[in-house]
Amino acid sequence: MIELSLALPLSRYRLEVTASLPADTVAVLGPSGSGKTSLLEAIAGLRPKAVGRVVIRGECVMDTANGLRLPPERRRIGYVPQDACLFPHLDVRDNVRFGMRSNGSGLFEEAVAILEIAPLLGRFPGTLSGGERQRVALARAIATEPRLLLLDEPLAAIDLALRGRILPYLLRVRESLGVPFLYVTHNAGEARAVAEAALVLRRGAVAFAGTPEAALEVMSADEDPEARFDNILAGVLEVTGQDGEIGTLRVGDAHFTVPREKGVPAGWRAVYSVAPEDVLVSTKPLEGISARNVHGGRVVSVGTAGPDAWIAIAAAGLEWTARLTRTASDVLGLETGLEVWIAVKTQAFKRLR
Repeated sequence: MIELSLALPLSRYRLEVTASLPADTVAVLGPSGSGKTSLLEAIAGLRPKAVGRVVIRGECVMDTANGLRLPPERRRIGYVPQDACLFPHLDVRDNVRFGMRSNGSGLFEEAVAILEIAPLLGRFPGTLSGGERQRVALARAIATEPRLLLLDEPLAAIDLALRGRILPYLLRVRESLGVPFLYVTHNAGEARAVAEAALVLRRGAVAFAGTPEAALEVMSADEDPEARFDNILAGVLEVTGQDGEIGTLRVGDAHFTVPREKGVPAGWRAVYSVAPEDVLVSTKPLEGISARNVHGGRVVSVGTAGPDAWIAIAAAGLEWTARLTRTASDVLGLETGLEVWIAVKTQAFKRLR
């Protein structure tokens, strides 16, 4: 449970966020300049002009009306900015240990194991890739035994080839350590995979607070050109490569055909991404097509942004986002509640872990 009632004057507007977030993992969404980073900095205690109240799992770290404003170092909040901000003169081991309590060796080892950075411990930040630096920054934040993690677009500074390698580590942090966190992102698909709740900001104000799925209905690609709506699937590889080319991913009760993973044993937990434009939609049963993943479902919502239509579809126990042209959506007559079928080619599944 995270309770926020914050106000902070900014150059173009006043940030005012009041929200009671029952979940421990919260995605913070919104266009650039909407106040997402300022919100995280205010929570971390890095904005001295911020006023209001911050309560994390029942512990109050800020209540300016009653004279309480803990300094950043006493809030036990781990903050990972877009730039990992590692100390260049310290090796990875000392970077991770920086700020640890004297008895925190067990958590150090756990953070190193979860983020798989043991081979990097003797290296210096200047020798690391972008993805490696972000993993080290996450490990450093975790090793301080934080009551809350603040992650400010941890994938933004990483090239496309490496972005998918950080998300699985966030999932492992959530599953293994149970540390609550606020996660700033432009990718609604990541939000659905990582978070249990979402907060959408516009010009410093809360436009929405609720589930990540419902947040999609108030997000706009026109307002946020950087927004992405990837479909993220986390499941178990039950069968791998029986016919030499494909494997089977189980997500809940559903099974999906995915590209073969050489050397990956059955039972391996995996995360895949499917782009919205790779989700084909039909209003009639699909037969005689090459796509191996075909599932029936219903339209949850239809939204438009410029020439595009964004269709939310409940199918195979998941909620999918499909991106069509507005013309295609109109021709199909897509509307809430309509029965549809989706098809996804095997090669559209991109493994992140």
